[in-house]
Amino acid sequence: MKRKDRLIAIEKLISEYEISTQEELTKRLNDLGYDVSQATVSRDINELDLIKTEGSGKKSVYIKPQKINTEISPRIKELFRQITVSIVAANNLIVLKTLNGNGSSAGMAIDQMSIPQILGTVAGDDTLLIVAKSNSDAETILKILKSI
Repeated sequence: MKRKDRLIAIEKLISEYEISTQEELTKRLNDLGYDVSQATVSRDINELDLIKTEGSGKKSVYIKPQKINTEISPRIKELFRQITVSIVAANNLIVLKTLNGNGSSAGMAIDQMSIPQILGTVAGDDTLLIVAKSNSDAETILKILKSI
């Protein structure tokens, strides 16, 4: 079966079932007739940009991240790049350090992105605190912000 069909099958499986491991996903694909190894599934997960988030019962499950609002102005993205000094996650909190006086500007840019995993932001002079819904959501947000 074709790779494209397999990728579609993976997206369908993770939308229908709470799949928490590559082994589980490999087994489900094999049950559907796809002859795949865990290494192949690992590459597919990376290609699909799947992330793990908290499912029911407090176990982590694979999901396709929701699209963020990429329609923010290129000028705001460039401003964000220029004023950001560092971004670090600790559990469900992300601390973004900015150049002096730019904490609220970074907060404005992030708020405009409408990232669904963010509960809220608190801006200081040169720091922005971002509160994520969960630890795994914080990792997702960190990836998004570092990709800007």
